[in-house]
Amino acid sequence: MKNFLCSLLLGFAFFANAQNKIKFTYDNLSGNQLTRTLCINCASAKPSKNNDGIQAVSDEDLLKFSPTDVISYYPNPVREELYLKWDLIDENFVSSIQVIGINGQAIATYNCKKETNSQNIPFQSLPAGVYIVSLTYHNQEQKTIKIIKQ
Repeated sequence: MKNFLCSLLLGFAFFANAQNKIKFTYDNLSGNQLTRTLCINCASAKPSKNNDGIQAVSDEDLLKFSPTDVISYYPNPVREELYLKWDLIDENFVSSIQVIGINGQAIATYNCKKETNSQNIPFQSLPAGVYIVSLTYHNQEQKTIKIIKQ
């Protein structure tokens, strides 16, 4: 009985530390898992900390057209998604956003509601290059941003 309990305790100790014996590798661009390896005879297979993870966008990250402007965007250059944010002032809200290729062709159009003050624009399916993002206000005023897609 003692041998059985000792072997049970030893087996539990071995399997309790199993999460440190599996190593994962990830793609740097999209964060997809590439490989998963079981390392049985490793001295110390501790998981490495990866600081490439996506974090929440804070107001300090946002770029402005000018210091007095009410439209902010992040990141530029963009890889996967562009985040736009604007302030609603004097009932003059952004009514539509258009993504335009360098050749002048409209690629995507997004209609915005009056109460909306932000928009995420996906760029992952677009090829690398320069794009224009045009914001049209309710009073037909327009502002444009030059965005670089990596």
